[in-house]
Amino acid sequence: MKAKEILLTGVSGTTFMTLFSYLVSLAAEENFSEPERLGQLANRLIPKLDEEQSQALGWLGHYAVGLLFAMVYVELWRSGKLRPDWKTGLWLGGLSGLLAVAVWKATFKAHPLPPSLRFNTYYLQLVPAHIVFALFAGLGYQLLKKI
Repeated sequence: MKAKEILLTGVSGTTFMTLFSYLVSLAAEENFSEPERLGQLANRLIPKLDEEQSQALGWLGHYAVGLLFAMVYVELWRSGKLRPDWKTGLWLGGLSGLLAVAVWKATFKAHPLPPSLRFNTYYLQLVPAHIVFALFAGLGYQLLKKI
């Protein structure tokens, strides 16, 4: 059952987070799509990849990280240390967002050919995006428990 919990939690959280990032991208007229950025980074590291392959890697990486976050969340919920409610989702998502900012900053700094973008704006949207992740991950987990 735990694998199913992680999968549903990770996929629901990542999907709604990605939708949020696309909506913010439209509003800001700037690309905040995490999978597309990951694909861009992959393409710059491995130039033999075509656009489709690098974007597939970006999407795969994005969902893989979502599953990693979900593993931690599910363990916290199953242990009873946290509840999968909206209050926990707000602060857990906020903490996850701060962690994501640190990871993205390190990634862009370490990458030999980082993209040209407004980094502070990109980092700023990551925190609410991860709050969306945590809220929908918790909702997915709760729905699975009711089945």
